[in-house]
Amino acid sequence: MDKKVFTLAELAALTNSTLVGDGNHQIHNVADLESAGSHDASFLSNPIYDKAMRASSAGVVFVAPHTELIPGRNFLITPDPSRCFQTTVEAFFGNTVHTLSGFSGIHPSAVIHETVSIGHNVTIGPQVVIDQDVVIGNGTTVSAGCYLGFRSHIGSDCFLHPRVTIRERCQIGNRVIIQPGAVIGSCGFGYTTDAKGRHIKLNQVGIVVIEDDVEIGANTTIDRSRFKATVIGQGSKIDNLVQIGHGVIIGPHNIIVAQTGIAGSSKTGAYVVIAGQVAIAGHLSIAAHTTIAGRSGVSKSITKPGTYGGVPVMPMKEYNRNCVYLRNIETYIKQIADLQRQDKQDRQDRQDRQDKQGNVSNM
Repeated sequence: MDKKVFTLAELAALTNSTLVGDGNHQIHNVADLESAGSHDASFLSNPIYDKAMRASSAGVVFVAPHTELIPGRNFLITPDPSRCFQTTVEAFFGNTVHTLSGFSGIHPSAVIHETVSIGHNVTIGPQVVIDQDVVIGNGTTVSAGCYLGFRSHIGSDCFLHPRVTIRERCQIGNRVIIQPGAVIGSCGFGYTTDAKGRHIKLNQVGIVVIEDDVEIGANTTIDRSRFKATVIGQGSKIDNLVQIGHGVIIGPHNIIVAQTGIAGSSKTGAYVVIAGQVAIAGHLSIAAHTTIAGRSGVSKSITKPGTYGGVPVMPMKEYNRNCVYLRNIETYIKQIADLQRQDKQDRQDRQDRQDKQGNVSNM
């Protein structure tokens, strides 16, 4: 395939950006700010990299409005530099999620039950196992080593990376991406304990529903509900190594970062952001438009939108204030000790004066 080349004028039109510079300058590739050369495109989306942008040799940089521009350099101005840069990447390389494979069609080593319904333009890789009455929509890719359980339903234009497990009856919407090793529909962690302290498994007969445009990270596990459905709302993005318990309802357009654990039957509203290593107890509700800082612990429902942090979580201003207090605790302890010594000395001085006055009055 011939190598693609774009002029800056073409990239401006492609990304709906405003060009400052030479519209005839050619771009041959994309790169980060540090390694970009004179024919590479790069981007600045975080002001902390402003110094790197100024030192960069990039042929053009996507920047946000009001960024201070360098005379004689090429810039493409846009409200969303990262998104426009991604558009440029895809213009050069296509959507690599769907193209970097040597397999197409249905591989002969795949084991597919005779009752499976497969749409048009579906790719099924080596060593895939697809159980009875599974439905796979048009344009979906099921990569090597995946397992699709009994009566599971996969929508259109999905991409299941290698060794994804979709257990029985679970439902996956359209345009869903599931990264390697994820398990959808594993049994919820539910047991009863008898009088002797023995743990007896509870049968989990519910399912998992993944709505449209969701992405699920590598080795993330989403448990099936005990009775109804664990639900991941439309457009939500879940990082690697996240554990979502049985019966959890994740609202639309959530972000859940790595190593977070959400216990059973908790619910989040729309546009919730949960940072890394957050622990959320069961049967709680998190209000829409809430952000929870990393390594926080949520033990009670959050009813008001806002930013929260700490263990247990509290409003972020309060959490930051407490962090300042904690950093200064050695100073506070010394101040308290000094005050205690001073108080003890003052009391001793008062006692000495009283004793002296008593001795004088007895003379």
